[in-house]
Amino acid sequence: MGIRKPAWLEALFNQKYFQACTIHANSKKNEKNICCVDCCISICPHCVHFHRFHRLLQVRRYVYHDVVRLEDLERLIDCSNVQAYTINSAKVVFLKKRPQNRQFKGAGNYCTSCDRSLQEPFIHCSLGCKVDFVLKHYRDLTPFLRVCTTLQLGPDFIFPNDTGDDDVTNETPHSTIVDSDDPMSSGSGSFGSETMSIMCTGFVRKKRSGLYTCERFSSKVHSEEDMATSMSRRKGIPQRSPMC
Repeated sequence: MGIRKPAWLEALFNQKYFQACTIHANSKKNEKNICCVDCCISICPHCVHFHRFHRLLQVRRYVYHDVVRLEDLERLIDCSNVQAYTINSAKVVFLKKRPQNRQFKGAGNYCTSCDRSLQEPFIHCSLGCKVDFVLKHYRDLTPFLRVCTTLQLGPDFIFPNDTGDDDVTNETPHSTIVDSDDPMSSGSGSFGSETMSIMCTGFVRKKRSGLYTCERFSSKVHSEEDMATSMSRRKGIPQRSPMC
């Protein structure tokens, strides 16, 4: 009498994925999207460090269903006759059944468990459908299981940054920093009466082309009053030259 389902396969089907990890509840990107084949539990990217020597299987999300890369899954179990789908240049297979009610069946292939329409020559729409089919007809999964000693995450897996750099505010972009020949001291909080050079960036409209060009100009401001006066000063009314 062969085995029915190995423990890792039961965990792959029954564990909850894409839920917050209770161990790393206060961390970012803490969704559990990895199945540890050796521990038979679902873990988040922050838990990978404690399972780095275990066989890990990344679970992905596609159309609100859990999928696994075909390349990774085939190292553990035979996935022949299971229809695969291409996502981001990688073939994936669904883990669980996807029932589809049909009143009338036409010509073509249909899933052995879900009656879902499939492409030829596939007869299973998910790994779960094939497992149920094999257990129903052969009552033994042993011939379909494969020996796998090492199984690491794919190269596209992004490990979270645990150093806390995500919480640090980035510096102001260079494009928004006011350029100055003499750096201003961070300890001075008020303007003095001393002469201060301010470099500004403005837009000047060319009369002929009608386009806006960016030019730099320098203005000398001697005090706060001069600054306010120069900022609010308007062009005066033109006056005629005295008649001779």
